[in-house]
Amino acid sequence: MHTPALAMAFSLFVLCFVTCSISGIVLFFFKAKQINARFKHPYLEHRAFNQYPLAIQAAIMLDYFFRLMFPGTRFWLVGNANRLLAHVDPKQVPLSLKWPVVGFWGACWLGLIAMIALWTMLFLGM
Repeated sequence: MHTPALAMAFSLFVLCFVTCSISGIVLFFFKAKQINARFKHPYLEHRAFNQYPLAIQAAIMLDYFFRLMFPGTRFWLVGNANRLLAHVDPKQVPLSLKWPVVGFWGACWLGLIAMIALWTMLFLGM
């Protein structure tokens, strides 16, 4: 029952969980103010970041992730993030502000893929 693919999917899932947790703590508890000052999301013109619920705060950070990782894309959520944050040049954002955003959301998306692969393998009886 134990295959190398199953072990690899589980290891990747655990790695993503740890990365997401560490990046999330740094992102939301230590770097949020600096990141928001640099990116200046349009939603922050209406309220302070801390006044939004956690889901909206995470969505704002997701927009930052999309702008950093896919700056030329013009469709769907990524395109909307690029339109909202057109004033941000991803090449000019310092690494100290990039890594918590990319670590948090990158680990979330990769972990989701790893979890789907893991559950598929378990379901198929690998």
